[in-house]
Amino acid sequence: MAKFLLCLHLLAVALCIGPVAVAVSMFPRRAKAALTEGPEQAGAEASVRLLQRICHVYALIGLAVPLLGVGTAQAMGVLGNAWLIASMVLTALAAGVLLLFVLPGQQATVDALDATEDRDAETVRATGMLKRLPMTAGVFNLLWAVVLVLMVIRPGSTTGA
Repeated sequence: MAKFLLCLHLLAVALCIGPVAVAVSMFPRRAKAALTEGPEQAGAEASVRLLQRICHVYALIGLAVPLLGVGTAQAMGVLGNAWLIASMVLTALAAGVLLLFVLPGQQATVDALDATEDRDAETVRATGMLKRLPMTAGVFNLLWAVVLVLMVIRPGSTTGA
């Protein structure tokens, strides 16, 4: 059962976290282009909306990753190991960065693109958010990279590595 859960957990990581990590990283550049090039750039706006939708949908689907991870850890009998607790804390931090910084920043950008009146004020506000998006995307991806390293190395684990 543990191997089956581990396979499901790894599949969920690849299919859920991977697209979010890529979309989060691509969003700031595409958003800047869409905001600075103006409304005549429908392609840039469409890609911004698509990247935002990917982040929102896969963030919800990504809830399967920690759920399957806890089930896998319980089946393997490693639920109390320090490396796993650290991974769970970092996963929660990554979720917090996504929910508190990345998604609201993306929403502000999409709102700026949607605004027909007072577009300049909305653009200025969204541009301010855009300055933080590359940093928060980097923090989000770095947290997931550390979680991945902890999962592979498993320091102090008795299950072998």
